[in-house]
Amino acid sequence: MPSAILLTGSKGMKTNLLFLVSTLTLASSAMAQPASSAYKTLLSTLYGNSTVPTVTVVELKKMNNVVLLDTREKKEFDVSHLPNARWVGYDDFILDRVKDIPRTANVVTYCSVGYRSDKVGDKLKAAGYGNVHNLYGSLFEWVNQGNPVVDNSGKPTNRVHAFSRSWGIWLKKGEKVYE
Repeated sequence: MPSAILLTGSKGMKTNLLFLVSTLTLASSAMAQPASSAYKTLLSTLYGNSTVPTVTVVELKKMNNVVLLDTREKKEFDVSHLPNARWVGYDDFILDRVKDIPRTANVVTYCSVGYRSDKVGDKLKAAGYGNVHNLYGSLFEWVNQGNPVVDNSGKPTNRVHAFSRSWGIWLKKGEKVYE
């Protein structure tokens, strides 16, 4: 796999992520077990040296009294989301949206693959929320493991917003939506 050129700043981060996704996309088509190995590499790179611990899909399903926070764009949430999740956003996230959640609550954030939810998790921890986790692999991993998602009326749906065609390659189950 080619080595990455690291750029700094917001524009550099987007360039690095695009390069990584492109490289892993090419690698996934050439490897024997592409999705698993390449996806794990992607997630490891995205989470980097995060201060927010991850929780797996299996672990989440065993947790009680969890507040699920969806950190995707509203249009993504409107297509489908985890049952009982509430939308808080990412680009426009403000702590005011979670002011009713006790700082001692068991909070799990998620997005499409876990990058945006990790960043919101950082903000929650900085604001004094002590029990914050990021769902490892996020919504894509949840759906890929055969778990249900619901629409805004709470009805089960197979539709999943795949964010973009580049990121959508990691979603193996469900009907991909890009609108």
